[in-house]
Amino acid sequence: MPATAKDRARAQVCEGCPVCSRAREKQRGLAYWFVKKVERRLCPYCRAYERVHGRKAYEPTPAAEA
Repeated sequence: MPATAKDRARAQVCEGCPVCSRAREKQRGLAYWFVKKVERRLCPYCRAYERVHGRKAYEPTPAAEA
């Protein structure tokens, strides 16, 4: 299913989220565990991020995209 404009807007919220950003950056700790185990199942922004970018909300950002 292709990403809609609403998905892209929600994915931007996830990109700016301090918890998700820290999980993507550090790859360890409480924020990483929280996003991996809890938030990505409940948060519509994390789910939209996964649809738009094709990777989980806690996975690191590739160097080319950063």
